[in-house]
Amino acid sequence: MSRDGVSFRFNSAIARLPGNSVVQGIRAEDRGAPDLSTFIEQHRRYVAALEVAGVAVTVLPALEDYPDSVFVEDAAFCLPQCSIALRPGAATRRGEAAIMAADLMDLGHSVAGLAGAGCIDGGDILLTDKTIMIGESERTDAAGIEALAVLVADWGYTVTPVETPAGVLHFKSDCCVLDSDTVLATSRLSNADYFADFDVLQVPAGEEAAANAIRVNDKVLMPEGFPATAQLLRHKGYSLVELPVTQAALLDGGLSCMSLRFNH
Repeated sequence: MSRDGVSFRFNSAIARLPGNSVVQGIRAEDRGAPDLSTFIEQHRRYVAALEVAGVAVTVLPALEDYPDSVFVEDAAFCLPQCSIALRPGAATRRGEAAIMAADLMDLGHSVAGLAGAGCIDGGDILLTDKTIMIGESERTDAAGIEALAVLVADWGYTVTPVETPAGVLHFKSDCCVLDSDTVLATSRLSNADYFADFDVLQVPAGEEAAANAIRVNDKVLMPEGFPATAQLLRHKGYSLVELPVTQAALLDGGLSCMSLRFNH
């Protein structure tokens, strides 16, 4: 079933401020701790870009007990029918899901939970207009994917399990939706069978981090510093907003991670 625009037409979003504890966030490679003041400024610009794109953003306060909680997308998955509290794969992040579920309910959302003990990070969930692709990774397991598939089947969605490339934290680190029929992906994913029904724009070599972009209404928000990718997207007719994400990148995070986007 196709739902035109469900993957990129939004009127609302949730973000969370980084706290002092963000310097202790999880990272695969220690390239230094984020600078809090710089992170807050980059986060402010990110929220402002969402608002300019036509989204009303609720910014939640920092959670000092959870250094990675600025990456709200890993704690929940929002569909028009219901929001789903996830179960992050990193043990230190499990408590974020319950807090986010309470925040969502306070904002008027219906919230469902996952059955079983499987784990799933929102960063591995790629919502397209045709299916929900979920990458199995170090943070997302087969049991978590199956639990979500059972839940969303009640609303007519299908789930396509896929493999997150080795050495890549999340599936969406390497791809994003540009419109109902187009995705942006790195060379590791550009020829994948599960993208056979899509037009795939391949990120130019050396700019793989640019694949973690987000389409929000009529804008594509992408990380700055990737001129070849920006030129490719502009040539294809997309209206870009380039944003600094250097501090999130130190914690293996990106643009998609820092908000929950939905129609509410």
